[in-house]
Amino acid sequence: MTLLHGPEVLRILGEGIATGHATFETSIPRWEAWDAGHLVAPRWVARDAVPAGALLGWAALSAISARTVYAGVAEVSVYVAADARGRGVGGALLRALVEASEELGIWTLQAGIFPENEASLRAHRAHGFREVGRRERIGRLRGTWRDVLLLERRSPVVGRDA
Repeated sequence: MTLLHGPEVLRILGEGIATGHATFETSIPRWEAWDAGHLVAPRWVARDAVPAGALLGWAALSAISARTVYAGVAEVSVYVAADARGRGVGGALLRALVEASEELGIWTLQAGIFPENEASLRAHRAHGFREVGRRERIGRLRGTWRDVLLLERRSPVVGRDA
């Protein structure tokens, strides 16, 4: 992902916001805010071969804390364009994100997913994430209290004792 992908990344985020099942966000942030809230790497985009390499989705990580002890823990964001859903794009992005995170020394990935987002839950579980809890009525979205399932993936190679 580069700065040039910014408008398409935000457009796809907006499509996720519109579903009501992807995030508590209700408006698309400015690129500067999005950029500041995500790690510099890894950031991935999936492009279609035609037409003209349209962006199909993106994946990025966010730090969960500024504390040194949590330097190897990151939160996952994966968003797929509305017209690309159901084509395996999210799974491919998630696989690339997992591999890159381990290369960077990240030992735990976490994701907060609405229980209604079954496609995201399936994709995460297929890539080694497991449910570790349910945060009941953790926040309101458009006036409705929502639960979030907390999933995590522990790396089998990073952070293991010798």
